Parts: sequence; structure tokens; C-alpha cells
Amino acid sequence: VSSSKSMMGHLLGASGAVEAIVSVLSLKNQVVTPTINLDNPEENCDLDYVPHTSRNTLLNRVLSNSFGFGGTNACLIFSRFE
Repeated sequence: VSSSKSMMGHLLGASGAVEAIVSVLSLKNQVVTPTINLDNPEENCDLDYVPHTSRNTLLNRVLSNSFGFGGTNACLIFSRFE
């Protein structure tokens, strides 16, 4: 689990598009971008966080979530082309 918003801030209307680009580049380069400044993750939420530094890993699919103001939400799944 990672968030590019921690590195770029909130880009308002461009957030979803930029997050989708980051997701596709992660899939292409086989690297998960970090969530910077994640020093104290919730103890009761046992997720595979990627804090501070990127992680090389095998990715076949990535999920990009965008939750906007007023209930405008979207989820995109990108998959490797074989």
C-alpha cells in the first residue's frame, strides 16, 4: 500500500490522472513508490505498507483509487500486457 500524494500534495482535479500515471509507471518499472513521512502506521491495521523508500517487486496488476469531493469516486485496475 502506497500513496503518491505524500510526495506531491493534493493536485485537486489532476489527482486521479496523476495517480493513474504513477500506477502505470509502477507496473511498467516493477517498483512500488513509497509513502514518505509514514512513521506511525496504525497498529491495528496490518497492511503491507511501503514507507520512505520504493520497493522493487513483481507486479502483475495495480489498483488506483480516487476519492473526490461530493462523492465523485473511481477505481482503476491496470494489468500487465503479455
